[in-house]
Amino acid sequence: MIRQTFLARRRISRGGFDLSMAVRPPINFPPMNVLILAAGYATRLYPLTEKTAKPLLKVAGKPMIEWVTDNLADVPGIAKICIVTNDKFAADFQHWADEYRSRHPALHFEIINDGSTNDSNKLGAIGDINLAISRENLATAPLLVVAGDNLFNQSLAGFVTSAQDHPATLATYDVQDLEAIKKYANVETDDSGKIVHFEEKPAHPKNSVAGIALYYFSPEVVGMFATYLAAGNNPDQPGRFIQWLYPRVPVRTHLIGGIWYDIGSQETLEEANRIFAGTPEKGGA
Repeated sequence: MIRQTFLARRRISRGGFDLSMAVRPPINFPPMNVLILAAGYATRLYPLTEKTAKPLLKVAGKPMIEWVTDNLADVPGIAKICIVTNDKFAADFQHWADEYRSRHPALHFEIINDGSTNDSNKLGAIGDINLAISRENLATAPLLVVAGDNLFNQSLAGFVTSAQDHPATLATYDVQDLEAIKKYANVETDDSGKIVHFEEKPAHPKNSVAGIALYYFSPEVVGMFATYLAAGNNPDQPGRFIQWLYPRVPVRTHLIGGIWYDIGSQETLEEANRIFAGTPEKGGA
């Protein structure tokens, strides 16, 4: 769990650029696809997630995944939104997507069933990304990847605006606590916002800036997921791909403002319900 409200300001951070006062997104974005990661089993949240996928649990009256899709609503040029999930919950996500599309007919959803049934045979997040890329031919356009259980109270249009001219962009968030950052991926950048150090769960963090599960990849980088896996690298945790990628390709960062939550327990779920119920949605991240 992390929450922090940032004042709108124009500045450069070691964790990336705060573009909360930057120009609004251009009218015409290049066409892109969106991939929402929703194949986990969230056993730490049992019994809540025994019969309901974590991204379909409600926060402030709507499923977590809906906070993601609602914050994509003002991003032009989305060709389709793919949701990769498991065999246990694929039908539930299809039902949700059908209902959501009845209210948002311009959006096109594809539900991808990775065939797994529990933690013992899951593909891992990177394995799921590669499966989606292959099955839906996603390497022909830019790809935004986001975890379905990440909660944002701001539009993601600002993130896409800052990312579209770079090979790869990672969203970051300043947790403002050197102890809290030890639970996350710690990111250090140069003055241009390019990653120079990335470490999962550091014992001695460089700063309090976390890399979060929101990414933008150019078509060239999308094709590198297969290369990563073919080399025998760990198929779980998408941050591992960033750790492998940044020495090979410049990876830029974008500092997310507003409120961000990573739901990992019933306590943080309850807190998110309270916070999001009382917090209006805001402008671009």
